[in-house]
Amino acid sequence: EVLLGDLAGAKTEELKSAIEDGLPVLAICGGYQMLGQYYKTWDGAQCDFTGALDLYTIGSKDRMIGNYMFTCDELNCEIVGFENHSGKTYLGAGVKPMGKVLAGFGNNGEDGTEGARYKNVFGTYSHGSLLPKNPVLCDFILQTALNHRYDGAEPLAPLDDTLELNAHRYMQERLSHNG
Repeated sequence: EVLLGDLAGAKTEELKSAIEDGLPVLAICGGYQMLGQYYKTWDGAQCDFTGALDLYTIGSKDRMIGNYMFTCDELNCEIVGFENHSGKTYLGAGVKPMGKVLAGFGNNGEDGTEGARYKNVFGTYSHGSLLPKNPVLCDFILQTALNHRYDGAEPLAPLDDTLELNAHRYMQERLSHNG
């Protein structure tokens, strides 16, 4: 667990250095926000975060909640998930979105982006079953971690993803008809 007091100390510098060295990081919701510069509440109080990524979050009185779907251009696929946040995240220079929102709100409900990609960092608002319902993304993150740890790592052997892909397709269809 990362505590707010830890965000200004040596752990932050270690995290920044590891990210710059290509450490794979999967950060979801609050963890995603904490990789940014700061979080400013809807009433103006500011919490400074790690600054590991050039992004910031502004709180809103309204929550962005529900099932959602976004493209993952890097993998040429769609990601399904569940979002529940009131923070609106805005990306700075050098940070790309993971993709474009097809249904739901994404980073801020305004610019159509979702998540953040920087080096080997994957930041997203996708809670819950992100990895089980998105085996293509899961495999990519695992392979990225293996490649970082073991120079020239062998590709992962394929697994039977039938159940995961069925859950993924079900959510895709549901969101396509309701989105």
